[in-house]
Amino acid sequence: MTSTPHHQPILDSPYVLDLFAGPGGLDVAAHVLDVPSLGIEWDRSACLTRYAAGLDTLHADVSAIRREAFESLPPEINVLAGGPPCQTYSVAGSGVGRKALDEVKGYIERLMAGDSDEKIDKELQKLSDPRTALVLEPLRYAIQATRSPNRGHRPYDVIVLEQVPAVQALWAHYALVLKNIGLPDGTKYQVKVGVLDTETYGVPQTRSRAVLIARRVGLGEPFLPEPTHQAYEAKGWNRGNGEAAALTHQPSLDEEITPEPVTRRGKSGGPLPWVSMRMALPGRRKPFLVRSNYGSSGHPGRRGVRTDQQPAATVTGRISRFVVFEHLDENVVYEGPRFSMNEAGMLQSFPPAYPWSGTAQAQQVGNAVPPLFGAHLLSAALGLPVPDPEALREPWVPATEEERAKLRSQGCGAADDCTARCPRPEDQAPPRSVSQKKKLSAG
Repeated sequence: MTSTPHHQPILDSPYVLDLFAGPGGLDVAAHVLDVPSLGIEWDRSACLTRYAAGLDTLHADVSAIRREAFESLPPEINVLAGGPPCQTYSVAGSGVGRKALDEVKGYIERLMAGDSDEKIDKELQKLSDPRTALVLEPLRYAIQATRSPNRGHRPYDVIVLEQVPAVQALWAHYALVLKNIGLPDGTKYQVKVGVLDTETYGVPQTRSRAVLIARRVGLGEPFLPEPTHQAYEAKGWNRGNGEAAALTHQPSLDEEITPEPVTRRGKSGGPLPWVSMRMALPGRRKPFLVRSNYGSSGHPGRRGVRTDQQPAATVTGRISRFVVFEHLDENVVYEGPRFSMNEAGMLQSFPPAYPWSGTAQAQQVGNAVPPLFGAHLLSAALGLPVPDPEALREPWVPATEEERAKLRSQGCGAADDCTARCPRPEDQAPPRSVSQKKKLSAG
């Protein structure tokens, strides 16, 4: 699945357009690699976080920008990236997710064949959940780039996409058409698709992601990033033994807790051990246990209680509900403070002091691309050296009030508020299911 190619930059001046940018995980990754980026995000609170972090942002609907303002995007952008919303692609339950995947594959083929946007948009309006259509947006942006006079009809050189493992089948179909059919103007790409585990790239949590890396033909064969850390393997203590058994694997209470330095390779030259919560959160001075109430990426061995010497379970919007237990003595624990948003962000590999802002901050953290993982994806896609994780251990320097005002003027249209061009909050709620509508009408 991976290779060990020589790292050689394939672009003189990479510039990333980050679709569905969230609070900035992929943009922080680009920052670490010294690559400029512009994010498009429609959630107001996520945009407030981005402004506070000093990230170039458009507070807008990705689809609306493509239809109405594509020519206003910087023509220098040559890397398309993002992770479209995935809620409608779950393969669990009644099979609706599989039906959605099959529908979208048909639309992909029609877009590549040159069907008109107007015709396809009209049909997409009939979908039961409009978010289903959003996974088409990266492809539609790639096509639009070739039709843009402002860009000189120049296609994107690189495409980087990531989502939950259930979307791998869709990325595989993307790859098939990008390689064999090409965009309507004839542009073709070499593509790699796979499912990667974030802990194997130094992120202190277990999280599996389906990824796609594509390079325009002529820019060299793409490759998936080589793991730098070992994969997490569940130990006997979290296979049903619970908190009591986990205690026996805790360090002594007087053992000093300091983060171990993360280097490129272990002593033997192989991958390093995975990064634990203890290493990621040096501010937690006492040994601790964490109890989550769900599995991680479909692996039963990753659910339940974990010690601070293990990676976190997948960080989602429920991270604030994780119960954290601390030691009173060798055999007694008590419920301690839950993870702060700063700590939750650090478990996602965000730098300390990242300026989480607005509401639903836990959801912002859980929805974000882990920056260290994103940096590995971008570095592989662009032929850059493997990112240094130490760059994400330094506290983030937030934007000044003047810088925030300037970013918001560009992103929202006003220095201190949203404007009519910004998405309305009421348009951001997912559509109600039929059963929900019946309950409301009955109430």
